[in-house]
Amino acid sequence: MKTSTSTVRAPGTGERRWFCGGGMHTWLATSAETDGSFLLFEDSLDLGKVTPLHRHPDADETFYVLDGEISVHIDGELHPLGAGGIAVVPRGVPHAFMVTSPRARMLCLQTPGSGEAFYRLASDPVVEGADPTGLDMARVGAAAAQTHAIEILGPPPFA
Repeated sequence: MKTSTSTVRAPGTGERRWFCGGGMHTWLATSAETDGSFLLFEDSLDLGKVTPLHRHPDADETFYVLDGEISVHIDGELHPLGAGGIAVVPRGVPHAFMVTSPRARMLCLQTPGSGEAFYRLASDPVVEGADPTGLDMARVGAAAAQTHAIEILGPPPFA
């Protein structure tokens, strides 16, 4: 039986968090709000933001580019994506992305929402007037090891 309630957010609202791997998340629908069905957040990123090659053993991940451009590496193949582009990565498939424009914004959807614990451990709330949390891959790795929501497979696969 579904126990969650409806979630409605006005534009520009939602919990904002500095991700220690780079960028700012605005959480639009949390796992708790969707009864674990999914996690949805907007990711605001700068040129050069890159992820290590990784996989999500128990969650599918979808990227929808709102603004800017990224390159997505999925299972050994490189795919450039601009505004309106989408990439759907099934659970267990190795992938990474890199921002190739000065700024990019994308929606990230994880189904089910089991990866939320990882993102909470690897991020800090945005505090107005404070500097963003810096890049801390050791913290990201520790969060991955603790939650098992992500498995880091190697360095970024971009030249």
